[in-house]
Amino acid sequence: MRRILSSMVIAAAVALAGSANAQNLNVVSWGGAYTASQQKAYHEPYMKANRGVKIVNHDLGAGALAKLRAEVESGKVTLDLIDMTAADAIVACDEGLVEQVDADKWLAAAPDGTPASKDFFAGTLAVGGTNCFVPQIVYSTTFGYRTDVFKGKQPSTLADVFDLKKFPGKRALEKRPNNNMEWALIADGVPAKDVYKMLSTDEGVARAFAKLDTIKSQVVWWTKGAQPPQLLADGEVAIASAYNGRLFSAIIEKKQPIAMLWDWQNFDLDGWVVPKGTKNLAAVKKYLRFATDTQRLADQAKYISYGPARYSSAGLVGKHAELGVDMKPHMPTDPANSKTVLLSNYVWWADHQTELTDKFNAWLAK
Repeated sequence: MRRILSSMVIAAAVALAGSANAQNLNVVSWGGAYTASQQKAYHEPYMKANRGVKIVNHDLGAGALAKLRAEVESGKVTLDLIDMTAADAIVACDEGLVEQVDADKWLAAAPDGTPASKDFFAGTLAVGGTNCFVPQIVYSTTFGYRTDVFKGKQPSTLADVFDLKKFPGKRALEKRPNNNMEWALIADGVPAKDVYKMLSTDEGVARAFAKLDTIKSQVVWWTKGAQPPQLLADGEVAIASAYNGRLFSAIIEKKQPIAMLWDWQNFDLDGWVVPKGTKNLAAVKKYLRFATDTQRLADQAKYISYGPARYSSAGLVGKHAELGVDMKPHMPTDPANSKTVLLSNYVWWADHQTELTDKFNAWLAK
């Protein structure tokens, strides 16, 4: 009996010690299929290898920058790691809201010994001349459409998105100027190479809004990445802009009657920033080293069709972990999908985001 009681006391003490040492890492991401891919590729393997750590997901999406700014300015930082676009990361870095990243000290080298600073895609660790951003994926915002809505000819070009006569039905667009302004100008005949030059002028901005006016009455505006695939699945819209990985999930995993429209997909970067003032900096560095290594970035591509941001990860992209589908043809970078591509100028957006967002919101309110 004494031995049994002694064993119980020891077990309880171990459990209490484990509980006392348990550590939550508050990680912000975008929700839906994207967060699910991170959970499977990064979070679960890390928590399994580090029993005292719990990754707590917070799906803030595009609202992450505002939340970060509010926390840092108040001196009450609760977030430990934030997933955001390159343009938002530049703003956060310029405002001193996030930590500077020493890539070769913080991040794992490639399996062949190539340092992280040389293994991540050229220029992506120093977007906009900053050093606060750790890229994870190359993704695109493109279009999906209901295959059962249009009889006969299916939409195949960006111009078709703006053609309500040939392709009637509701559209879903993100409730922000990014992508919409560029697409409007291209659909109106502006060469892609001149889009940002044109958007830097009042005339160009007015031209973009005039083109968006042609479909405005038929637009359903979305604010979270999970919304456009659901709007398509529910038949509430005929065509929707969406992140390519979310459309992959709807088409391949959920077997929805949806097809991809890749014309003038907008390439962008997404990755991690570390909030200035996190109380768990050492733990964040350890997690970040794991979650952005060659294998983990390749593993994420087993669950969602985003391209890993490391050269050494590309060759490891294979089949979907659960469905057995070859992932390469579903990547935005596949040659068949990337015949016409707009490279998002995240430096330009970092400089013009506030101004154009104000103008966009004013246009929406008309």
